[in-house]
Amino acid sequence: MSVLEDMGDALARDVIAAMEELGDDRFYDKVSKVLLDASPTMQEAFLTAYRVRMAEKRGRAYIEACLKAKREGGTAPSVLMDQGGGH
Repeated sequence: MSVLEDMGDALARDVIAAMEELGDDRFYDKVSKVLLDASPTMQEAFLTAYRVRMAEKRGRAYIEACLKAKREGGTAPSVLMDQGGGH
């Protein structure tokens, strides 16, 4: 990773932790706006790292829910296919 990517990723990790502590699921957007004023390049690095980390977190939560359902004899959660966003 480049220095920029490292910094964006570190900030994303800190923002995700802060979001949980603050109970503000839009906190990342506020940080993003602060970054835009200072450096659009840093903002993009942060947003990319944030999106990737949140996607990984959601993926892991889905795996855990499926395994829990299997182990407890339940039904796995359904997957909603989003036709809009994502990469």
